[in-house]
Amino acid sequence: MQISIIGAGSWASAIASVLADRYDVLLYARDKNLEKSINEKRVNYKYFPKKILAKNIKASSDLSACMSNKYIINAIPTQNIRGVYESYGKPLRKDQVIINLSKGLELKSHLRISQILEDIFSDISYAILSGPSHAEEVIEKMPTTVVCASEDMNLARKVQEIFSRDYFRVYTSEDVCGVELGGSVKNILAFAIGMADGLGYGDNSKAALITRGIHEMERFAIALGADGKTINGLAGIGDLIVTATSKHSRNNRAGRLIGKGRSIDDLSKEINMVVEGIPTSRSVYELAREKKIDMPITNELFKVLFEGKKVEDSVKDLMNRDLKNEY
Repeated sequence: MQISIIGAGSWASAIASVLADRYDVLLYARDKNLEKSINEKRVNYKYFPKKILAKNIKASSDLSACMSNKYIINAIPTQNIRGVYESYGKPLRKDQVIINLSKGLELKSHLRISQILEDIFSDISYAILSGPSHAEEVIEKMPTTVVCASEDMNLARKVQEIFSRDYFRVYTSEDVCGVELGGSVKNILAFAIGMADGLGYGDNSKAALITRGIHEMERFAIALGADGKTINGLAGIGDLIVTATSKHSRNNRAGRLIGKGRSIDDLSKEINMVVEGIPTSRSVYELAREKKIDMPITNELFKVLFEGKKVEDSVKDLMNRDLKNEY
């Protein structure tokens, strides 16, 4: 069986490496130079220049060819999803399955990824794979645990079977909404925790942001129909911990730069990868205001990123909110 991955970034390459010991993998790479590098040198020179990929991992810049397989794994940034799949211009076959790896909400529409894909393809078989999983560790086969959510539990179990390895453990869930929202909001919180690092704050500050951030994530997810237990699992707290504390986290790195006084324009030059926490913070902020959901950390991050508020002033305003019971 051949499995397609739409995207050829770091996470796409890591997941390709997981799958390649059992299946042939076809990566969609729009960059012709990257396509050539993967096919001729077996190297993704942009993200893993020192890692030799398996022989049965191939790349193609032909989207139609990549969309022909039964299992299609989405690994492109959230804000590019609609453009890429609409350019394909064809419906999916009834036997095809989309397995999503990306995280975030679409700008303006505020749709989750399952909703974006449903909007494009109508009736789809969909699952999402999410959790605390840095590509840099997965590609080295370090023990990692994630969750696969689908409204079709048989599909969730099938995906679990396809991906599970002795170093890559997959749990199942039916809460697609909770898994998608947990993966989205944790990027915002990781960004905020990075800003605290950039300001030179210590462990007390980061612990407070993580703990209160979990409350914020859970409140948001439940208000939109998710199961609160999901936020207390791998797709919520698990993913937040790894994203908020690791050197591999682009959202945390971006937050540190902002905390040190850098601008949003500086981030793309230094990190060289999409920082999903930035557009997601706008989407979550707007959606929370529309639904009247209290999101103090998200509100302050939005003001820093898009309204020019000083980070120090946001911290003071968070600390001086009305006093209340913890729960």
